[in-house]
Amino acid sequence: MAFVTKQDTGAKTVIKGFLTGGTQAALTYPTEYVKTQLQLQSKANPEYKGIMDCASKTIQQHGIKGLYRGAGVRIVGAGFQQMFRWGAYTNLVNFARDEKTGKLAPSMNVLCGLGAGICEAVCAVTPVETVKTRVTDDQRRGTGNYKGSADAIVKILKNEGPMGLYRGAFPTILKQGTNQAVRMPLQVQIFTMISMGDDTKKQNPFYNGAAGFLAGCGSVFLTQPQDCVKSRMQGEAAKELYKGTVDCAKQMMKNEGPASFFAGAIPRMVQVGLTSGISFALFPVISQLLNTVM
Repeated sequence: MAFVTKQDTGAKTVIKGFLTGGTQAALTYPTEYVKTQLQLQSKANPEYKGIMDCASKTIQQHGIKGLYRGAGVRIVGAGFQQMFRWGAYTNLVNFARDEKTGKLAPSMNVLCGLGAGICEAVCAVTPVETVKTRVTDDQRRGTGNYKGSADAIVKILKNEGPMGLYRGAFPTILKQGTNQAVRMPLQVQIFTMISMGDDTKKQNPFYNGAAGFLAGCGSVFLTQPQDCVKSRMQGEAAKELYKGTVDCAKQMMKNEGPASFFAGAIPRMVQVGLTSGISFALFPVISQLLNTVM
């Protein structure tokens, strides 16, 4: 990233990442909720006609708070997710920089992004996404198995053990690894174009946010199939419906066709674009503030 300097390494990036992730998650969670609902419904017998229909029906049945079902674990989880993402990325970048020029080659930027994506998938994204998906799916089905995120965590651990929180881990790792391998270098290229190579704008939240939004939208095209399979694998009935990740993908293709792999693509593009834009805008601002006191 244009704004990542040699100061952005070590423990400081952990705090910066956590604050960045929690803030952006609180602002964008309703789009995440709608995206998940559209992915979980059957394409053969859809429950919702689209984004607005899903949002309006949720509000009618559960009120505004229905759009924030499972938000608690997502907000805290997003803090941990970006803590691991930025912590891994900035420290990997520090090792990968050219010793003479201090610059990062595009190919190394891809690898650093890949490493950051895998790190966040294993350490934060998979368990958080599992709980969020199980809770939102429970509300959609009206089964009433969980009172909320905390209750879901306790019951999943009790009934399925720790591995219950890692259902759908493989597609999640594929998705997050690809996400960051694409998003990090793409943000740099877009930032360079819109800033017209002006180095004085490296810490500018508007330029970084705009480049992050476009990079986030672009990464959706490459990761939507993995995200759809991941959501199905983390649903309430996944253990009865699918033997594993590959079986899930096969059944989706056989029963619902290729379109099922792109369900919820538009709300996810909005959600990912917003979260990426906010993250890339917030991180340099938070960095500057913390660098003055740490």
